[in-house]
Amino acid sequence: MKKHKILILMILAMAFSGKLVAASDKPGRVAVVNFTKCITDSKPGKHEQENLEYMRKQMASMMEESEKELKNISEKFSDADYMDSLSPKAEEELKIKYQTLSEELGRYQQQYYQVSNQASYQLMQKMNSIISKASEKIAKRKNLAYVVNKEACFYFTPDLEITNQVIEEMDHDFEFEQGKKKAVENKSSK
Repeated sequence: MKKHKILILMILAMAFSGKLVAASDKPGRVAVVNFTKCITDSKPGKHEQENLEYMRKQMASMMEESEKELKNISEKFSDADYMDSLSPKAEEELKIKYQTLSEELGRYQQQYYQVSNQASYQLMQKMNSIISKASEKIAKRKNLAYVVNKEACFYFTPDLEITNQVIEEMDHDFEFEQGKKKAVENKSSK
């Protein structure tokens, strides 16, 4: 009787482990998305990059103006004839203006880097959200269990990549949102 129970337990254990093996033979389907390509090739990615570049150009132009003024004053300091023609009070004012411009330029540079880094971070966060939503839609359509970033993979077969489909979905969603915004703008301008 004891041997009979052990035999039944062994059979149940094998049957149960067989179901586990069978279940693990069918892992969830996986797909891969190239995050960088989604940013560089999609309409929302290009739009966000243009916004970031516009902001950077505005800040860079402010710095360029300060740099030009600073260079102009620096050249005056190098011109001995010009410096000799100045009164002590005018020379002191020129030095103060130079120092003020130097400090202002330093602030602009610091702000430029801070704002640029913050805007880049926000762009990545926004794009992560957009790519995630598009990936989720594709995953549901294709009955995928996972969609992973290409950078997280050491290797994958090319048939697992769904980047172009995700980009198409992102572009579709972007155009839909842009259409809604234009409709609201047209409605409010009437």
